[in-house]
Amino acid sequence: MPVPDPLVVHLLTAFAVVVVLLTRRALGRRSRRGSRSAPRHGHGVSPWLLDVHTGAGLAGGLLWVVFLLVDQDGATWHSLLGVVGLGLWWITAWAGLLLLGRWLPSRGRHSDVRDRGWFTGLGLALLGHLGVAAAAVVFTLGYLFGSV
Repeated sequence: MPVPDPLVVHLLTAFAVVVVLLTRRALGRRSRRGSRSAPRHGHGVSPWLLDVHTGAGLAGGLLWVVFLLVDQDGATWHSLLGVVGLGLWWITAWAGLLLLGRWLPSRGRHSDVRDRGWFTGLGLALLGHLGVAAAAVVFTLGYLFGSV
């Protein structure tokens, strides 16, 4: 199994944090409005799931960046920092995959006619959330093989 390059791990870390922030920005607007109207496409987004995604992503990103930047001295706290950061990244990845469920078709009337950007939105959502899940795998491999 190939060992992940540290540069790839650092780039994926930045990518994953950006995905978390953009997801919050895109979906947080809709939940802040307090509107109970039907979503523009598919299902609505649970505010709880969005909060888990954002909270775990930001906390995991912070812990993971500290883990990557602090000199590895073999201390127990450093290893624990990496494990907790990885756990939070996995929670973020699963929450992101669950957020993709909003693109599933729903019963009843569809607003696809009014929603011209659904394909671009779906494509970006898939790229971002599948990318975060792949990043969690790469982070885990990098941690286990000691490349980071």
